[in-house]
Amino acid sequence: MAIHHKMLGVATLLYLLVFFLHVLYFSLKKEKTLSVIWIALYGTICIHSLGLVLRWVESYRMDMGHVPLANFYESLIFFAWSVTFMLIVMRKKIPYPAITMCASLASLFLMGYASISPSVDRNIQPLIPALQSNWLHIHVITCFVAYAAFVISFVCGFLYFVEWKGVVPPKEVLDDINYRSVIIGFPMLSAGILTGAVWAHYAWGSYWSWDPKETWSLITWIIYALFLHARLVKGWREKRIALISIIGFMSVVFTYFGVNFILSGLHTYAT
Repeated sequence: MAIHHKMLGVATLLYLLVFFLHVLYFSLKKEKTLSVIWIALYGTICIHSLGLVLRWVESYRMDMGHVPLANFYESLIFFAWSVTFMLIVMRKKIPYPAITMCASLASLFLMGYASISPSVDRNIQPLIPALQSNWLHIHVITCFVAYAAFVISFVCGFLYFVEWKGVVPPKEVLDDINYRSVIIGFPMLSAGILTGAVWAHYAWGSYWSWDPKETWSLITWIIYALFLHARLVKGWREKRIALISIIGFMSVVFTYFGVNFILSGLHTYAT
């Protein structure tokens, strides 16, 4: 087994450890456990990052050199990395274990699915001609940073409807974090769609072809645009905003998973 697979396997186990640390915190209510959770998260993203870098290096050793963002497996592990990265970026705004636990579970799911699903090819593959472009890096990174922010938005929207005092943050806090997450995610998704259009023109000669992935990305963008419009113009708060964030993330999930498995198009191989 290649060393990058081993490192990513260790990262998956560390995500599982982070989950159990959260369970321990909610069971014992020891404040010191929170510090351990964040130390574990920092350690996890370091190991995860090392696994990605080693896979990148290995691709050059195989004369296929490219950033590990090119196929479904690589997109899964980068998506998981992006969620953890977003948690760390927003640490001062989300010192709430209910949020970090749910977001970390998302990373654990993505890593676990990437590791055990028979439908995922974990081998390093040569880039097809359409992916041989520097736009690959910009487009994929911006999209997944957006998706990661929307994971946190969804978690806040979901927790808004959970009545569990002492575990779930106050509703006004969830509402604020939900909004801040979308403020990060929306411009990144906009950048992802724009760079994707430029890349499409470079690769296929057309900025927009109504490919299923493009169409659902646009639907997702519209939902989050409506979120911001409702919040900033209409003054919507809390429950209605939480519902929009949940609907928006369902669109993200379909854009990422549903299009790949149900619909076919130019992006079938991609994220």
